Amino acid sequence: MMQIRFGRGLNVLLLILVVAGSHAHAAERRPNILFFFADDWGRYASIYADADKPSLNDVISTPNIDRIGREGVVFENAFVPVASCGPCRAALATGRYFWSCGSGAFLNGKASNWKGHDNPMRSLPKFGDVIRESGYYAQKSRKTFAFDPSPHPQRVRSLEKAEYERYGLYVGAAKDQAERESRHDEIVENCRQEIRQVLAGRSEEQPFFFVFGSINGHRPYTSDSGKNLWGIDPDALKGLLPKFLPDAHDVRRDFSDYLGEVLALDLMLGAMLEELNTSGELDNTVVILSGDHGIPGIPRGKTNCYDLATRVPMLVRWPKGIPSGRRVNDFVSVMDVGPTLLELTGTKVPASMDGRSFLPQLTSQKSGWIDPRRDSVVIGRELHFHNARSGNVPYPMRAIRTKGHLYIRNFKPERWPMGDPYDAAKLTERDALYKMGLSTTPAYRDLDGSLTKAWMMSQREEPGDKELFRLTMHPRPREEMYDLKKDPDQLVNLAADPEYASVLATLSARVDKVMNASGDPRIKDAFDRLPWVDSTKQ
Repeated sequence: MMQIRFGRGLNVLLLILVVAGSHAHAAERRPNILFFFADDWGRYASIYADADKPSLNDVISTPNIDRIGREGVVFENAFVPVASCGPCRAALATGRYFWSCGSGAFLNGKASNWKGHDNPMRSLPKFGDVIRESGYYAQKSRKTFAFDPSPHPQRVRSLEKAEYERYGLYVGAAKDQAERESRHDEIVENCRQEIRQVLAGRSEEQPFFFVFGSINGHRPYTSDSGKNLWGIDPDALKGLLPKFLPDAHDVRRDFSDYLGEVLALDLMLGAMLEELNTSGELDNTVVILSGDHGIPGIPRGKTNCYDLATRVPMLVRWPKGIPSGRRVNDFVSVMDVGPTLLELTGTKVPASMDGRSFLPQLTSQKSGWIDPRRDSVVIGRELHFHNARSGNVPYPMRAIRTKGHLYIRNFKPERWPMGDPYDAAKLTERDALYKMGLSTTPAYRDLDGSLTKAWMMSQREEPGDKELFRLTMHPRPREEMYDLKKDPDQLVNLAADPEYASVLATLSARVDKVMNASGDPRIKDAFDRLPWVDSTKQ
């Protein structure tokens, strides 16, 4: 669905009335903002568990994440515009479809290729900068997105960050239980210090905008850290994996380790919430949680357009302005976050942004469907790993996700969606394949190295497993369409089914409309040439 901005003045007035009516002091100053934006965090939290639909959310407990939703709003249909970290973050920063972000449209897009070309990523306004310029003390930590933070006052010392990058890798490497507990405490204290530094850096009564970007969910993981550090038994996941994956012990081990990192996110968030509460700032802080795409290293996860890749958490809490305890079905995109926060803070939204504010959904008293026009999101993908295919060419996709259907267009069906097999795909020794699974190379490079990748490659000729390998890793047809009510795992492609011809035509036309309205370079295959890629060798 094309992203259209509307009713901005009315929404701001509504927010003011809601705040003034129940909290007289809220209007004295604008709220703080804590944007907890985690790398590779798909839609996993115990608040998303559904008694009628068994899932991996049934086996984890995330009380701090759940608190944000319980005391605020849970968005049931939140998606990323692209399931690749760099492009998603470019879309988030600019509020634009990723394909309009110049060098930001690709993971690690080469700025050098853009010499002599207009690179929109350099000139597009970034919502974090707009918030800072409106008077906020803006800071960010770890992996975030493009904007310039406010300068640190001289009175604030640089934070001595913990050595960790990922909880499991750091704590799991401890020599004994005592060291494990020490490293755990170090991470918790570091999260407290993050908040303390932000609070110390601002001037009196100045609101803050702080983005914290944990990379816990990003590979690699410490083997069996989910079980050893968090008590997540892989066998407890039996029957809960997506149906396009083999329900094998090694695959469940992989998911267990990933879910352990989700629990680490919950731990870190809890420390930040406690520190905000101690400072007296929690209830005047908009806390917003989300992720940049789904699980990595899993077929049909990261870098794809299926739900496992694109559906993410989105939870928002602000007691002084957001009615609590609601679950909203309206579709929202990560690229809507910027316009929403700008509108919430009374800051003008740049006309360049495609995203549209979901402030009406935040301030509404309703649950369920609030605005019937928010019935879909358009997503896509171009280049992820730079040399996944001969000639460094992308695997271009555009898709639309509605309540009932997922439509995907694969523009180059002759290309391998997860990257070329290369010679290494012919290896048969199990040990060699497991080693290959530790990295993205040397085969199927758009799929991050993982235990799941290694296991599936080692079993790709085995009865019962080879069809799943073919489904998830081999070339795909030009069009895919799935009936989500009948087929939530998106296994049966109905694109050629005459019964669905009219639905397919409608969804295809909606994708075309957005591509044309936004000037998508894929319309003319521009993404296969400079300045996006420097080779078109097939």
